Amino acid sequence: MYEQVSHSLLNEILIKLNPEIKQQELRHFYTRLGANFYAIYSLFHVLYGERDDFEEQALCLVETMARQYIARSETLKTKDIEREKEHNWFLNQKWVGMALYTDGFSENLTGLNEKLSYFQELGINMIHIMPILQCPDGKSDGGYAVSDFRKVDSRIGSNEDLQLLSESLQKRDILLTLDVVVNHTSDEHDWARRARKGEKKYQDYYYLFDNREIPDMFEESMPEIFPETSPGNFTWNEEMQKWVMTVFNDYQWDLNYSNPQVFIEMLEIILFWSNQGADIIRLDAVAFLWKKIGSASQNEREAHLILQLMKDCCQVTAPGVLFIAEAIVAPVEIIKYFGEDAINAKECEIAYNATLMALLWDAVATKNSKLLYQGLRSLPDKLERATWLNYVRCHDDIGLGFDDTDIRAVGYEPLEHRKFLINYYTGNFSDSDARGFPFGQNQKTGDARISGSLASLVGLETALESNDPQRIENAVQHITLLHSIILSFGGIPLFYYGDEIGQLNDCSFLEDENKAHDSRWTHRPAFDWGKAELRHEKGTIEHKLFNATKKMIAIRKEIPAFADFNNRELIHVENPHLFVFSRFNLLRTTGGVLVVVNFDARPQYLELDDPHIKSVLSYGHLKDLVSGDTPSMFKGQLVIPPYRFYWLTDQQRAS
Repeated sequence: MYEQVSHSLLNEILIKLNPEIKQQELRHFYTRLGANFYAIYSLFHVLYGERDDFEEQALCLVETMARQYIARSETLKTKDIEREKEHNWFLNQKWVGMALYTDGFSENLTGLNEKLSYFQELGINMIHIMPILQCPDGKSDGGYAVSDFRKVDSRIGSNEDLQLLSESLQKRDILLTLDVVVNHTSDEHDWARRARKGEKKYQDYYYLFDNREIPDMFEESMPEIFPETSPGNFTWNEEMQKWVMTVFNDYQWDLNYSNPQVFIEMLEIILFWSNQGADIIRLDAVAFLWKKIGSASQNEREAHLILQLMKDCCQVTAPGVLFIAEAIVAPVEIIKYFGEDAINAKECEIAYNATLMALLWDAVATKNSKLLYQGLRSLPDKLERATWLNYVRCHDDIGLGFDDTDIRAVGYEPLEHRKFLINYYTGNFSDSDARGFPFGQNQKTGDARISGSLASLVGLETALESNDPQRIENAVQHITLLHSIILSFGGIPLFYYGDEIGQLNDCSFLEDENKAHDSRWTHRPAFDWGKAELRHEKGTIEHKLFNATKKMIAIRKEIPAFADFNNRELIHVENPHLFVFSRFNLLRTTGGVLVVVNFDARPQYLELDDPHIKSVLSYGHLKDLVSGDTPSMFKGQLVIPPYRFYWLTDQQRAS
């Protein structure tokens, strides 16, 4: 878009550009910069236009983008152009991801490089490597307290090792996802060290206060993230004689994005890792980027503007790179991280579907889909050029962030229902085989989240201890059932390492004084390669789980209806134990899939006369894509065994 004020400034910036930049071949860069500059200028001006040095900072911003474009390899520039032409590439059903800790999975990056055939065997073609940047020993928060944003942690390798891994992944058509922690730094980061020594420039990178007057005003409305281990949102620093905003832990200093230099520094870091071969950058803790007195300092409008500006700038330098929004917030807020009032994502192309994840755990505990259906129905449609990451477990806890209105709509009382779920998954409910741990307990409110591996939370650990074949089989069915949903629901399914072989809780963290206070380490295990070898032995749990997962992934990749173009319809059915939705192929009138899931311990039936179901299926010709069989029927009713699911097609229509 042409607009006189912004383009006048752009002309001035181009004249003032560093001569070394002007000498480079920048045709594609200038084309994208011209196309995006009005949006970049507008956002930068809203955020920082009142500053006397606005034009100077705008020049610095453009030079940062240009330098990183120059540093970008020809291979990556070619990939950018290909993805610009095929701009919906990431909505294809072929993508299936796995998140892992490098040191947990394979000790280091070199070891990970040597294990890539494992992912190909399973069908994984997107790998999210959990944080790998330099962190202090003992104060790392699982990799999210970064002390050097441009250096791989020496305990798991080097920048050169990552480059070799990136090249191997590119050859195998496997996407690389890396984390950038955008909200805070470690207190041992060079910026924090220099701030402590009194350098004004770096003190302005953080929120620092001489007394408690302003911190106390913030505290009136800001919630506590870790009330057990890190109460409050500010920490006194003796060396500076100042209070520091530390929303997460006392050793994680929040960055001050009202300072444009902070924005430019963090943009350069994002582009730096894009240039190391990252296809996707996961932006951590994006909901917290803007702090405002009198608010929760989460999900503020300015946080969204910062993300939009990051996206616009990245599209100039590295347009083939996608953003993931790590925003585990209320359902009505999650959808906003794609960007509001748009068709294409203007903030992040991908967001975690924390709503689906939490609702799935509710359905497992209650053995019905009432809240699952209600909660998903309340979630607005995503933008057309955006997608969800659908997951069952991840490195983090399970938060029960359901909307209270939805809980009441299905007949539950919010406080009591959450208390039931916490008790169910932490071993305080008599009719539960779950083996989870509470996390982030708030003694004031009684609130808590849940830690634990997928297998232990669905009862496999308890079943193995009791040596009960039926309970073991039920747990295996639960794992497969949950994975079937994330593979078929619409979005990119994201597995968590170890879940594909049923790895249990790892309680060894209790022996480490740096981890014992954080129950999330129970589901951040060392990958058990001995158990993984059992995937080749028929009859073992590992063989059942791995091969069921492998088969579902392969089938998913063959079904165009599983691509993500808002081509899903939730179907309300009278049977509360069933969760039913359809997926349809936008390019054809045939090829739809009806997904039916039974969360109950007893067989259930589904009436097929519903017009929404009949629009997908003609029930005389049903076929389950996963088993290849025709499911059991009785007088027009579909029978679904306990803890089972179907991916149903109409053989006649599909032919």
